[in-house]
Amino acid sequence: MRNDRHDEPLCEEELELFLQYLHRFAKHDVDQFVVMEVGDPGHPCYLDLSRAPAPGTDPAIYRRP
Repeated sequence: MRNDRHDEPLCEEELELFLQYLHRFAKHDVDQFVVMEVGDPGHPCYLDLSRAPAPGTDPAIYRRP
């Protein structure tokens, strides 16, 4: 699935779908961890998804959408 509307933010409905897909992805596709580079190749965003909080981080700081 590709969307070429990179220069505009997600609308409320798109954000809700994104969060639903993210929850489903985490439940079914993340075994221990996943690392990705996404976004504009000139200004990438690096994502680390894992089953544990970052080392030395209190789990209480994580927000659950």
